[in-house]
Amino acid sequence: MRLILLGPPGAGKGTQAQQLVAKYGIVQLSTGEMLRAAVKASTPLGRQVGDIMARGALCPDDIVVSIVEQRIGEPDARKGFILDGFPRTVPQAEALDRMLAKHGIALDAVIELKVDEAALIRRIESRIAETQARGEALRPDDNPDVLRRRLEAYREQTAPLIAYYRDHGVLRSVDGMASIERVAAAIDRLLAEAPAMPTPAAGPAATAKPSAAKVRPAGKPARSARTAPSKRPLGKKSKARATARARRKPATAAAKRAGGRAKIRAKSKAKPAKRRR
Repeated sequence: MRLILLGPPGAGKGTQAQQLVAKYGIVQLSTGEMLRAAVKASTPLGRQVGDIMARGALCPDDIVVSIVEQRIGEPDARKGFILDGFPRTVPQAEALDRMLAKHGIALDAVIELKVDEAALIRRIESRIAETQARGEALRPDDNPDVLRRRLEAYREQTAPLIAYYRDHGVLRSVDGMASIERVAAAIDRLLAEAPAMPTPAAGPAATAKPSAAKVRPAGKPARSARTAPSKRPLGKKSKARATARARRKPATAAAKRAGGRAKIRAKSKAKPAKRRR
């Protein structure tokens, strides 16, 4: 099973991902963790990523996709995976689709956790108040202003992915404002009802062009499927015209010759005989 969870910050994607990992025995793949692991392992891509991160720049999409490609090829990801934090933009989704198609892999579903942003703000404010009442330290993301900025970035960059995956027929939506148990149950139902997605063809055969001999104009049926044109019955006027033509037209070649000889005799009779001196 191969999934993507979509939703704004605070929607509960991490919580639901953990439950899916435990239930289906798949792995949760975080692009942030994968990038840090590549840097730590000092792989060629990791060294390249390390230089980019050292400059404080964002990693290009092709590098992130390459990191994901390496990770899903590992044994623990063969049974399935949940992508966490990727893709974030439509170009990243398109690059991911090309990479998966190259390996003959298709996504089973993209789960959208639909939430009310105003309710998210109220939720985090309530969590801050409860945490302070217990005398506990606040988490770094327990900040309404930070959440507002993250929500704005989500609307601009990541929200268009919802339309992208809806157009591809893999988007499934659940009410992310329900309890954790109800959201998990709704996701389970969607996965049980989701139709199996066709596995895309991989390799050169997927992009090979048909030979010229086999190309047929669009809309033209195969030779075996063609049928003889149907003959419509003639109307009264059409029958009359056809009968008149048949009467004017000699039926056979012999009739044509006979008609020609008759014309010659008629002309010869009409000419006066010349006197002989």
